[in-house]
Amino acid sequence: MDKLDQLVQQAATEFAAAADGVQLEQVKARYLGKTGALTERLKGLGKLAAEERRVAGAEINRAKDAIEAALEARRQALREAVLVAQLAAEALDVTLPGRGVAQGGLHPVSRTLERIEALFRSIGFVVADGPEIETDWHNFTALNTPENHPARSMHDTFYLEGHEDVLLRTHTSPVQIRTMLDHVARYGDRESMPEIRVIVPGRVYRVDSDATHSPMFHQVEGLWVGESVSFADLKGVIADFLRKFFETEDLQVRFRPSFFPFTEPSAEIDVAFMSGALKGRWLEIAGCGMVHPNVLRFGGIDPERYTGFAFGMGPDRLTMLRYGVNDLRLFFEGDLRFLSQFR
Repeated sequence: MDKLDQLVQQAATEFAAAADGVQLEQVKARYLGKTGALTERLKGLGKLAAEERRVAGAEINRAKDAIEAALEARRQALREAVLVAQLAAEALDVTLPGRGVAQGGLHPVSRTLERIEALFRSIGFVVADGPEIETDWHNFTALNTPENHPARSMHDTFYLEGHEDVLLRTHTSPVQIRTMLDHVARYGDRESMPEIRVIVPGRVYRVDSDATHSPMFHQVEGLWVGESVSFADLKGVIADFLRKFFETEDLQVRFRPSFFPFTEPSAEIDVAFMSGALKGRWLEIAGCGMVHPNVLRFGGIDPERYTGFAFGMGPDRLTMLRYGVNDLRLFFEGDLRFLSQFR
């Protein structure tokens, strides 16, 4: 019995000396493992007489309970020590001033869109909107781009599975048709309809991706239809807008002949800054032209009486020029380190 008490005391001492859980389990094995000191004693009970076996078994079980209690106590002490160390390492000084919550801000492209809208509102345009999921008719056919027209290859886009005539719009131009049809429905019975003067900012989609293109990008469409709207009006509106947008008179604007199926005549709009990092370099920023008679007809408007001009510009590219960014993809990667510069 004295030897069992010594064994219990010895086990408790070694448990207390264990520095961590691994050492503690190693000590436990020496007493309670398959070949441990207490286990060997239990194996020897079979050699004793019945009465002696009963008394010795009871004493060994008492010693085993004591050792297991000492083991659990040390386990608990080690867990508490780990917790105390963790709390000390992660302690917060609540007397320090708070860091505060960082202020958010508009995305740089959103800033550009708001700026464009404000500038065009100042000269009498209103902002129109339309669905991003469009019909083939609104996106192509009504814009003088029938099926198999070669211009469609420039507008490779995403179609909805199971709906061959439903797609993600490739430009905001379908809103031209929707606006004209709504306008005619509202004012068509008058002798002279009011002018249509709208801009259409929004997201558009094409299968394209590189440093200056993205599968999703933004476009601002402009449309002015009236009884005497001319190409001179178009040039004046665009030139005035660009000088106000870039806040400088120190730039040149040119209209370079081009082709678009929905305008005739058509032109690309280029701009050249006369100072700064882009001095003397011509940059294409928009397309424009007089609305094609077929498009006016699809919109329910008589092309013999009314004329109009349209333009489409990329606010993403305008944002790149305004802020000196050379990779369009940076705007849509969601990197707060980049975006926070524009707050």
